[in-house]
Amino acid sequence: MAQILDPLPPEQLGKVLCCYINATSKIQVARITNIPNWYFERVVFPGQRLVFEAPLDAHMEIHTGMMASAILSDTIPCDRLAVIEHSNSELDTNSIGADPISTKAIVQSNNTKSSDTTKPLTVSG
Repeated sequence: MAQILDPLPPEQLGKVLCCYINATSKIQVARITNIPNWYFERVVFPGQRLVFEAPLDAHMEIHTGMMASAILSDTIPCDRLAVIEHSNSELDTNSIGADPISTKAIVQSNNTKSSDTTKPLTVSG
């Protein structure tokens, strides 16, 4: 379940579980400012996933860190960040262990041989 540090205001009826992935190489700040009586701001590091609950009409602002400042680089409606939740009866046995949020790798691996970088540990006795 999503970690809620700042619970939604009680007058908010509809909420959605959302996920945002920082696919850049820069630190970002995710902020929701259009919901009255609610403060939501999180730092999202490169490659990190942010899972959170938000009202259906919330808009997430993405501020990208620059040298000594940050610029508003995107505004995303939270209904576009919604994660589909499955009940246990809906799970397919073939999908157990699969990532329900994304099937794409966040970090690509380099084509290196492990023998090039890994050496056995030897203990002198």
